[in-house]
Amino acid sequence: MRASFPIIGMHCASCARTIEKKLSRTPGVLEADVNYGSEQASVEFDAKLTSLEILAKQVEEVGYKAKIAPENGMTPSELKEEAKISELKDIKTKIIVAAVLSVPVLFGSFFKIPFLSNPLVLLILATPVQVWAARDFYKAAWSGLKNKSANMDTLVTIGTSVSYGFSIFAAVFPQILRQAGIEPMTYFDTSAVIITLILLGRYLEARAKVRTGNAIKKLIGLAAKTARVVRNGKEIDIPIGEVVEGDIIRVRPGEKIPVDGIIIEGKSAVDESMVTGESLPVDRASGDMVIGSTMNKTGTFLFKATKVGSKTMLAQITELVSRAQSSRATVQKLVDTVSSYFVPIVLILAIITFVVWYDFGTFGAAFTNFIAVLIIACPCALGLATPTAIMVGVGKGAEKGILIKDAQVLETAHKIDTLVFDKTGTLTEGKITVSDIIPLGDLSKQKILELAASVETGSEHSLAEAIVNAASKQKITLKEVKEFKAVPGLGVEGKISNNKVSLGNKRFLEKIRITQEATDAANVLEANGKTVMYLSVNQKLAGIIAVADLLKPTARTVIDELKRAGIEPVMITGDNRRTAQVVADKLGITKVFSEVLPDQKAARVKEIKSEHKVVGMIGDGINDAPALAVADVGIAMGTGTDVAIESAGITLLNKDLRSIVSAIRLSKKTIATIKQNLFWAFGYNVVLIPVAMGILYSPFGILLKPEFAAFAMAASSFSVVTNSLRLRGTKI
Repeated sequence: MRASFPIIGMHCASCARTIEKKLSRTPGVLEADVNYGSEQASVEFDAKLTSLEILAKQVEEVGYKAKIAPENGMTPSELKEEAKISELKDIKTKIIVAAVLSVPVLFGSFFKIPFLSNPLVLLILATPVQVWAARDFYKAAWSGLKNKSANMDTLVTIGTSVSYGFSIFAAVFPQILRQAGIEPMTYFDTSAVIITLILLGRYLEARAKVRTGNAIKKLIGLAAKTARVVRNGKEIDIPIGEVVEGDIIRVRPGEKIPVDGIIIEGKSAVDESMVTGESLPVDRASGDMVIGSTMNKTGTFLFKATKVGSKTMLAQITELVSRAQSSRATVQKLVDTVSSYFVPIVLILAIITFVVWYDFGTFGAAFTNFIAVLIIACPCALGLATPTAIMVGVGKGAEKGILIKDAQVLETAHKIDTLVFDKTGTLTEGKITVSDIIPLGDLSKQKILELAASVETGSEHSLAEAIVNAASKQKITLKEVKEFKAVPGLGVEGKISNNKVSLGNKRFLEKIRITQEATDAANVLEANGKTVMYLSVNQKLAGIIAVADLLKPTARTVIDELKRAGIEPVMITGDNRRTAQVVADKLGITKVFSEVLPDQKAARVKEIKSEHKVVGMIGDGINDAPALAVADVGIAMGTGTDVAIESAGITLLNKDLRSIVSAIRLSKKTIATIKQNLFWAFGYNVVLIPVAMGILYSPFGILLKPEFAAFAMAASSFSVVTNSLRLRGTKI
């Protein structure tokens, strides 16, 4: 099984790698991913060999906390949010105290103000900053050492501890240093100011990261809190957690629908924008599905609860968004690998810097440059570059009714150069109606419809639904069907009053002679984009039934926009070639696969991929699921089946074809943001590490003071997060 849960206490990407290694080594764990940006762990494990409780203990052993179960009536996600708020308050308090103590230390060290410049006074002021304000740095560094890994806190701890420790020695035993030929200077200002600035950077980063997770907070906040259920003939209000499947629930105007269900009495207009992004309310009546946490606008109705708790659509969307935000893009894995080697390399560079400056310069210069290299090189920005952009991108999509399964999908979508469309229900409305009934024998139109509807009663195909609905509107009583048989992609047959009745396409009835009259009639219908079905009774052609499905109003616009973006649209359908071509011509699609059986769709997608194409596939039915899974990016219409949605990488809840373009555009902008973040994060380290080592001193006399290094490090992390947040305002 796979589970996701929040991790509390991570400070950098190296922390995430430490936890990930620990979880991966746990018996029974098949795969573990820990995302620093979203502060989530996603673990696939064998429930027979391990459990969530064991995984939580593994996380605690390396110095962090895993929230896997509700506490005090709060969900793990809510507990994480509470922990973030608590962490922000704690950091804010430490910043205030550290700043109040660091300012006089800075003034005493720089301006030699009497009393404040006394080394013992500086020691007293700097000690609370080093011991109390920086204690989390020491905890994380010690945890890393115990697990044989180095992280950002290791660099900060070494840098500030060396500054603080040397300063104590200089303040208490100055003569010993002078005898060794070293000027007894104190660096209390360096350690105190560095800690204050890093805390400030961490505070700004944490605040910004809270905003990157707003999509999840909004989704959780949408959930209804109570439900009015009918029990024992009485209506009572109960907490949402006490609703069970099968409960009858009343919803009045202006109330949220508590859980998913089916209306059994009444009708109303329902605002489903929180799930689908669709701004206009939709009419819902008896027999219609309603979605939990959507808003009832006008009428009053009773409905039967069919999905509660974690099974509701909102809960599943929240879980999907959370899991997607926690997933890692391919580029992130490369960055994580680089970061794992980064800290040891920086330690080596810092030591080299000290040795070179000590040999060719002064101890003071060697010491400050050593500290500057340690501080400037903290790889926080690298660790945040990809996950923050993914979090915001996935959240932005969710707000627009575009559900993205994982980071890899978001990373691939912008590369799509061929988009394969299923026709029915995707390019068309999917609301098929009977348009023509043509008798070809002795049977009347009503009798043809009666036989066709009777034999189609056992079919789940959308064409069958149209025929059955047409019979229902004419109040035709259907006959009992025996020996029913459905052949996917071809047709259906069965016995009615001992007569063999068959209904299907031309291929299904190929053993029956199709007259010229029937062929001519079918040609006219197909030329108008209608789907033709032939009815035979006892192997004799009895009539033709034609059904029509209107194109979606936005279909042509979307096809044109895809073409302008350099993406080739392809249509795939089980319809005959003539009908398919009529639809394709109306839409401007030049490549069409017609008369494709359900089990052949995946093969067609593979065929296109073999031409070195990056293929997206969009569909909505069970028969589309294999093709969706085979495509580089599968896109399911939210109106489709659960199987199709499960097989897809992107789900369009809003039923709007234009969201396909929006999803691709979102992918492009997210990847562009990731590239910008990585450019600045790598550039920051590549440029400033040599500066901290003193490369500009000889030509320009420039050295990077440790305090400025701390400020630059904090600013780089903050800039990466804020750059990712710009995605929230982008138009897709």
